[in-house]
Amino acid sequence: MDSGAIRRRLALGLAVLTASGLLAVVAPGEAQAASSAYCPGRKVRTLPFSTGTVLVYKRGGYVCAVTLAKRPGTKRTMSVSVQARGNRPVVDQGRYAHHAGPVTVHAGRRCVWLKGRVGAGRYSSGWILC
Repeated sequence: MDSGAIRRRLALGLAVLTASGLLAVVAPGEAQAASSAYCPGRKVRTLPFSTGTVLVYKRGGYVCAVTLAKRPGTKRTMSVSVQARGNRPVVDQGRYAHHAGPVTVHAGRRCVWLKGRVGAGRYSSGWILC
């Protein structure tokens, strides 16, 4: 093999490594941004129920939640509630087409109680994330 062919193969190998390295650096940031479209932090729970889902995110001592409709489009009664043990709940309630919330509370290391509602379907978690 002549030196020109070796150089071309090395250049191609270097280009492939550079491209894969760039994808490894860029892709996690994009995936994190997509998963945190409603709340900051990382998703810690997905709580499905008959007509929707409550998504729960955590960052530092803060807990954030949003209720998503299983079939978005028509406005109906929706709500999401987060309560840190020892405090009052923070609630977003109204007639929405897609989601209720987000609502955020500072829980520190305390348990939280989450509730979600879409139309007639409801979810209540009990004390979790203790």
